[in-house]
Amino acid sequence: MAQTGLPFAYDQQTAPRVTEEFLDSLPHDLRLPCEQSPFLAEYLRQVPIDEIGMPKYFSKPNRNMGQMDPPNLIYPIKDGLYVHIYPDATGARNHYIPIEPTTVVSVDHLVAQVDEKLIGWAEEIGRLEDKEEKRKLLLQLIDYFCTTQRRPANGSRRPDKICVTPEELEGVRYRILRDKVGLGVLQPLLLDPFIEDISCSGVGHIFVEHKMFKSVQSSIVFATHDEVDDFVVWLGEWIKHPVTVRNPLVDAVLPDGSRINIVYGREISKRGSNFTIRKFSGTPISVLELIGFGSLDYMIAAYLSLMLEEGLNLFVVGATASGKTTLLNAINTFLKPDAKIVTIEDTPEVHVPHKNWVQEVTRSMGAENKGGEVGMFELLKAALRQRPDRIIVGEIRAIEAVVAFQAMQTGHGVMSTFHADSVEKLIQRLTGEPINIPKTYIDNLHLAVIQQAVRLSNGKMARRVLSVNEIIGYDPVTETFSFLEAFRWNPTTDTFEFPGYMNSYLLEQVIAIRRGIPPHKRKSIYDEVKRRARIFEKLHKEKGVTDFDEFFQILCEARRQNLL
Repeated sequence: MAQTGLPFAYDQQTAPRVTEEFLDSLPHDLRLPCEQSPFLAEYLRQVPIDEIGMPKYFSKPNRNMGQMDPPNLIYPIKDGLYVHIYPDATGARNHYIPIEPTTVVSVDHLVAQVDEKLIGWAEEIGRLEDKEEKRKLLLQLIDYFCTTQRRPANGSRRPDKICVTPEELEGVRYRILRDKVGLGVLQPLLLDPFIEDISCSGVGHIFVEHKMFKSVQSSIVFATHDEVDDFVVWLGEWIKHPVTVRNPLVDAVLPDGSRINIVYGREISKRGSNFTIRKFSGTPISVLELIGFGSLDYMIAAYLSLMLEEGLNLFVVGATASGKTTLLNAINTFLKPDAKIVTIEDTPEVHVPHKNWVQEVTRSMGAENKGGEVGMFELLKAALRQRPDRIIVGEIRAIEAVVAFQAMQTGHGVMSTFHADSVEKLIQRLTGEPINIPKTYIDNLHLAVIQQAVRLSNGKMARRVLSVNEIIGYDPVTETFSFLEAFRWNPTTDTFEFPGYMNSYLLEQVIAIRRGIPPHKRKSIYDEVKRRARIFEKLHKEKGVTDFDEFFQILCEARRQNLL
């Protein structure tokens, strides 16, 4: 299995224990968690503070952590664990170190002894499906097998007890639970809400994509191909999608909703077995949070709220990992609260706060499925018979686009993500092979929001809405498409411009008409956009609203009172 490869030398055996003098040397905000979690103090005592300086402690992690250069900080994650973002001496790639009770306290030999004793209880442990019940039984067995007391001179204590120190007992408890109830060495990474992707490319370190520190190298290391092979086989069995030589490729979903892809063996992967996990983010990021990150501004949010409220069709377009699904989830709060919504995906990633939500997922052909394969195309056709107000497709790739455009033509609102980097490329892909949407159908798609990962003037990477485009139509005579850039991002100032102001086709010719505004007053629709933008800004800056669900509830109440 994997090993711990810290970026500094340390001694698990002979180094002295943490002293009161050492604790006194720590900053106050760091001393408290060290007193609560002695393994954190043990770890810190090994860190070469003289070389890198004292790590800064963030008790409540936030995105401002990413501004530290070079980064040297510790923050807590779930289940009482911590993370140290350790600066790289060469400045190439910083280190991500999960701080666990076993990071600098070796318990491998003790875990092996406990595992041997647990064999006799394998049937009882395996029978428990509930994780909490399994956890309780394992803790009871560990306490039964281990003791922190020395054997009395009269030998009254049972000779088969495993003698451990209090620190070792904590480490054994943690390791057994981590490996038998959790996802092994990957468990700390799954507990960190700031990790987006976990990637193992074969022998070597596991890499993670961090929301603030981007690509960092974890301290989890596979030393040999056999270690990686053994781990991916165990991983496949744990998620109940076994990998074998005959079935070396696995796509699955972890219990927390994260997506995992496993490739097994050196026959099809020259660097050996590998895996990638796309973390499930839990509660979606709200539009107001995205505005705070600089991804869009209040005017764009107000504009999109009007478009979605009136049922217009929208694609969020961009490259892989550009934030398409994040933006799609965020703007779902603008859909009318009484709407019936059907989502169709390969892997559940779209989140809708509405109560009348039908969530459908494709089914691949496999040994674990008694029925046949059910793809996006079949689910999309079925959705048209469910009388939805809005159909959201996780990602349109191929033939399902035909049914999506048919749904648009019959009055169903459709939203989706799509891989392309411009409106021109979007239209080329839709009208070319293998999708082949008739060119005259393209204007059924009203909006294309281009989302990209960009490099800011300060050198940092960020996600931005590059443009919001209104697709107007197709001219069969010139065989050209016309579209209007309603909003665009200015990379020089990192702000958003509104070239569609007083010039928007959709606002004046679609939204204004649907809202019953007479022709001579259609320009007043821009006042509504500005009014909504002010409301969103006040909620965000003055009221401090950022939570996804709270923002949706406020919008619901505002609509109930006819304020929106």
